[in-house]
Amino acid sequence: MCLVSSRDDLELLPALVRAGVDAFQVRDKTLTTRQLVALTQRVQSASGSTVVVNDRLDVALAVGADGVHLGSDDLPVAQARRLAPGLLIGATCRDARQVGRAGAEGADYAGVGPVFATTSKDGLPDPLGVGTLAGLNALPVLAIGGITVERVSRVTAMGVHGIAVIGGIWSAPDPVGAAAALAEAVAR
Repeated sequence: MCLVSSRDDLELLPALVRAGVDAFQVRDKTLTTRQLVALTQRVQSASGSTVVVNDRLDVALAVGADGVHLGSDDLPVAQARRLAPGLLIGATCRDARQVGRAGAEGADYAGVGPVFATTSKDGLPDPLGVGTLAGLNALPVLAIGGITVERVSRVTAMGVHGIAVIGGIWSAPDPVGAAAALAEAVAR
C-alpha cells in the first residue's frame, strides 16, 4: 500500500501500479472535504487499484472508495462497520491487544507502526521495532513506518501480510523504481 497526498505526483500512479503497488491510501489532513473528495476521485481514476481513505468514512462512502483506514481518534471500527458493512476497514494499531480488538470490532486489516523511525508523520510514538510484529495473527497486518527495501525482509519474516509506505516511495529519486524494488522485496 502506498500512501498518497496532494503533494505527490499523481501522474505516477499508473506506473506505481505496474511496479507492484496494489493499494493506495489517500491521506491529506490539509485539505477541505471537497478537496479530499476530488483527490480521492483522482487517485481512483489514475490508479484503477484498491483505494482507501484515511480517517474519513464519509469521503470513502461519498466517492465509492474500496475502504477507509481509521486511527485511534477516528470513528470507532465497530461503528464504521455498522455504517458500511461491505467496506474494507483498516485500523491503526500499536500492539497485539489493539490488533485483536480491531479484529473483534470488524476491521479487515491492521496497520501496525511505526516499526522504524520515520519523518512522514509528526507526533508518532517511539518506533515499535520489528519484534512487535511477531505473532500478530488476529488480522492481516500491514507494517508501516520507516519501511525501506533493506528492512523489508526483517519485517516480512515476522509474518506480516504486507507493507504500507510513504517516504520509501515518494522521497526516493525514482519513486517508480523504489516501488518496484519494495514490491519485489515483499514478494521474496
